[in-house]
Amino acid sequence: MNIEELTVKDIRTLTALIGGGSQPQAPVMDVDCGIKITILQRGWICVGRYIKNGDERRLEHASVIRLWGTTGGLGELAANGKQPSTKLDPCGTVRFHALAEVASIDCNAEKWPICAQ
Repeated sequence: MNIEELTVKDIRTLTALIGGGSQPQAPVMDVDCGIKITILQRGWICVGRYIKNGDERRLEHASVIRLWGTTGGLGELAANGKQPSTKLDPCGTVRFHALAEVASIDCNAEKWPICAQ
């Protein structure tokens, strides 16, 4: 068989064999990772219910942390929740690509009821 004799079906079969075809993909599903403070590129720091789905990430019931209001930094916020001087800007759902995440800190969910709705 020479190249002129290849059918579309033959080309699809060959493409699938070498890994370039549309092979069945495992379904991507939401993974709930709990409440997290997430540091994103460009200095954005948000808190919310952290959901992973493939390369997509999202924070549900999220807020931007505008002012930490702590002496112990983000770790204090994660462990103890919003402090009297903390300023949060509620923003609903924040979506971002996995590569936009710099770091995340697991939070004590009991101290963050506004994110657990």
